Amino acid sequence: MLNLTAEFKARTAELPGLFRDVFTASEGEDEGRAVGALAADLLNTTPEDDLLGVLAVDRDVLAGCILFSRLHYDLDPRQVFLMSPVAVRTDRQKSGIGQKLIGFGLEKLRLQGVDFVVTYGDPVYYGKTGFQPITETVARPPMPLSMPQGWIGQSLSGDQTPIEGPSRCVSAFNRPELW
Repeated sequence: MLNLTAEFKARTAELPGLFRDVFTASEGEDEGRAVGALAADLLNTTPEDDLLGVLAVDRDVLAGCILFSRLHYDLDPRQVFLMSPVAVRTDRQKSGIGQKLIGFGLEKLRLQGVDFVVTYGDPVYYGKTGFQPITETVARPPMPLSMPQGWIGQSLSGDQTPIEGPSRCVSAFNRPELW
């Protein structure tokens, strides 16, 4: 039985390995190492108020995880989070776990008063959970994007107006090669 939870702290030690294994299988060893290191950095350096982790657990086996970290827009009062990275165990992919994780995480953020969520990924896949392509004039990313077509977002509050000003990410994402 699949259980979705935002109680991720007890399993923090397992999460970098999940991301490493999933990304190694799909993108190669270098990418797996990089995403595993990113997850470890996010978990170890991000202030608690700036990070939400959502897990999918099946009979105590970690099936998937998403991390959400705050983006600061100093000229805009709205709360904005970045959804990244996202991983579902390779033997559990294509079973709807990813979409369930995303939906659960977005609802948790909505209940916490978050206004907007962005991610940097496949618009077709993430479009299934409400993400839409956005331009850098809607929500400016903290670094130049290498693939602007992958910049997608969605309002959780109904406010569709552009987010004002430049953004700052948490320290783990403050690396140009990630964008």
